[in-house]
Amino acid sequence: MDNPLHPFELHPFWHLSLFGLDISLNKAVLMMWLVIALVAVLLIAAASSRRLVPGKLQSLGEILVEFIRGIILDTIGKEGMRFFPFVATLFLFILFCNLIGLIPGSYTVTSQIVVTAAFALFVYSMSLVVGFLYHGVKFLGILIPPGTPGWLLPLMMPVELISQLARPLSLAVRLFANMTAGHTVLAVLFGMVLSLPLVIGWLPFAFSVAINGLEVIIAFIQAYIFTILTCVYLGDAINLHGHEEHAH
Repeated sequence: MDNPLHPFELHPFWHLSLFGLDISLNKAVLMMWLVIALVAVLLIAAASSRRLVPGKLQSLGEILVEFIRGIILDTIGKEGMRFFPFVATLFLFILFCNLIGLIPGSYTVTSQIVVTAAFALFVYSMSLVVGFLYHGVKFLGILIPPGTPGWLLPLMMPVELISQLARPLSLAVRLFANMTAGHTVLAVLFGMVLSLPLVIGWLPFAFSVAINGLEVIIAFIQAYIFTILTCVYLGDAINLHGHEEHAH
């Protein structure tokens, strides 16, 4: 049986470098370009087909907009709508990367820890920048849980600091681990189908079909979790854990 992790290996199509930096093209890069193109075409087509009675594409676009809008309003509030383009782009990019990765012969970009880590670090860094822009030095109050007595501060602040630093790590690993695990299981089951006799080979095949259907659901759930945690981090930065309301 082949190594089940073989589909996750990346080999450059062309070796390219820019000022000593490796910018070689590989399957992951091409898949990210494809995802960007597909999302752009979908949204442009949905926006250009606007009618009083919505068609299929317009209905899909409106559902996506309302869904993402609901996430932002529930986690951040009206102030968070200024981040709608960023949150929508993040959700759709991760969702399409997850879904397209289920097509045989394609590649799951979100199965690479370097990709999910880059997303997580950018999201967390953005939340820090937003927090300091909104609150200045008072944003450091995020390290002090509400109602904490003064004598507990030396203990609670290091705990809260570790919790904050763990946010990008957990955000990156959760998406990477879920997408990698599901695809590894599918690869193992498919390998069993090819290696077992036909009489019993149908059993792992049936499991692989069922798990592939489950992976479609997981692809959506993982994009949703990553997006909603992004909104939670931005909401904490704006509202400072509810310590104070930002007003203009």
